[in-house]
Amino acid sequence: MSWISRGLIALASLIMIGIYFQPLWKIRLYAPQYPDGLGMIIWVNKITGKNPHDLQNINLLNHYVGMKKIDPNSIPELKILPVVFGFMIFLGLLTAATGSKKLLYAWAVLIVLIGVASLVDFWWWEYDYGHNLNPHAPIKIPGMAYQPPMFGCKNLLNFRACAFPSSGTYLLAVSGTLGVLSAFIEFLRGRKKA
Repeated sequence: MSWISRGLIALASLIMIGIYFQPLWKIRLYAPQYPDGLGMIIWVNKITGKNPHDLQNINLLNHYVGMKKIDPNSIPELKILPVVFGFMIFLGLLTAATGSKKLLYAWAVLIVLIGVASLVDFWWWEYDYGHNLNPHAPIKIPGMAYQPPMFGCKNLLNFRACAFPSSGTYLLAVSGTLGVLSAFIEFLRGRKKA
């Protein structure tokens, strides 16, 4: 492996550490009764409200339409993802230290698979919360689903729900891009030698 590739995969791994300190996604709800909005922040290992009581208020509102309570302790991804990304950081640094092309290609494939799987899982989580409703909810509107958007904004009854990636997701995108670029450089170098 070239020193450029080793440096890129090491940098990718070090940048990935930032996701433990930066949120991955932000969801905001706006309504006349909440002019400042309610915010939910998704981290690699927890879900918090933008303000101290936001998550509690979101759960209260969700109860009225039959949505499940958002309980961070019952979401297995919040326990799995920190381990997965910890492994990716370790694998990337090991790759940089050993110069192993096999490990580099494995890292690049894994980060793409993890990225796609994470987005699909997040969409499914939102789908389940918005469609799998309690039939005994106080407010029932036939045919209505409450799935928040994954990207952008959407009207849900008198609420405007907006969801966007946050700084942690951008760090992951940069990290993944650098790692895949490193693998691509090594792939091209190998073809030149052949």
